[in-house]
This record gives sequence, structure tokens and C-alpha cells, in this order.
Amino acid sequence: MKLAVGIAIVILILSAGTIVMLRTTARGFSAREEPTALERFLASRARKFAASDNVKSQQNPEPNTSEVIAEGRAHWADHCATCHGNNGSGNTEMGKNLYPRAPDMRQDATQKLSDGELFYIIENGIRLTGMPAWGNGSAKSQADSWKLVRFIRHLPQVSDEEEHAMQKMNPKTPAELQEESEEERFLKGDNTDVSAEHSHHHH
Repeated sequence: MKLAVGIAIVILILSAGTIVMLRTTARGFSAREEPTALERFLASRARKFAASDNVKSQQNPEPNTSEVIAEGRAHWADHCATCHGNNGSGNTEMGKNLYPRAPDMRQDATQKLSDGELFYIIENGIRLTGMPAWGNGSAKSQADSWKLVRFIRHLPQVSDEEEHAMQKMNPKTPAELQEESEEERFLKGDNTDVSAEHSHHHH
């Protein structure tokens, strides 16, 4: 019975893949296109089938404490929020432009995955999506990934205060770094306006 179901799934995926390829041939490979319902379905199935049964049943060795969630939150803000957002919505410039789009991690499609599945996805990524493999096989990497799983479970309850605190931990863009540098100079009393100084020399 399992073999028959497996064969049926393979046939379904191959058929769906053929349809996607035909559509792509007609319309190109642009990531600006909105993914079809079929492509969204395939992406969600890829997440579901990414891990083996053995991995799916793994229990999270990290305790469900406020300290572990806080560590997971800091790691998320620094490594994951660029695509997934501090609140897990995926509503970021990067997340909205991935193909398929970054999922809303607060919804059932993610929350119903087992801890083992979430851990496996963080460590190994998912092919043909924007999800990279973050794991390097070290004990620290695995501990960080399990802490992230704890924080992912917490995402539906993230407070405004937590989001505000996470903003300070988010990676800075070059423009933001420049703005911070200018603010720091101003606070130190070095409020020289370069453009004004330049025009002064021409009077």
C-alpha cells in the first residue's frame, strides 16, 4: 500500500512539474511572477517531505524556557528576519521577492510541522526555494537550530515589545550604518556639514 501511495505521489509531482515547465517555457523564469497555486502546493509539499520519518520524530533537546526562547529570538533577528520578518510574517522586501514567497511562519502550514521537521529544514534548507542550509554539523549549530525551533513555536505570540527589541538586533544596511555614523558624529559635537563647508570655501 505504501509503495502504491509513493508511486502515486511521484506521478503527481512529475505531472505537476511538467505543467510548471510548460508554463515557464511560455512565460519565462522571472521571480516577479506570482507563484501559481500549484507551485505553492509543491513548495509546501517539499517542506513536508524534506525530512525522513526518523528526523520528524526527533524531540527538541532544548528546554522550553524564556531563556532559550530569548536566545532563539536574538538568533532569528540576526539571521532569519531579513526574509521572514521579526514577527515571522514573511512581509519583508526580501521575503516578498523570493520565489516561492517566504511563508507566514505563524500559520498552520509551518506550526503543524514537527520539531524535527523544523530543525531539519533550518539545518539543511530546501532545494528550489529561497531557504538556505544554515547547519554546519557542529554541536553549537545544532543547539542554535533547536533554539530557533522554540522561537518559531513562539512566533504566534510575539509581542510588540519583543519586535521592538529585535529591531536593534537586525542586520544594518549600508545606508543605515551611514545614518548611524552621522548621528554619532552629531551627538559628539562634530556637526560640520560637508556640503556647507565646501560652498563656504568658494565665497
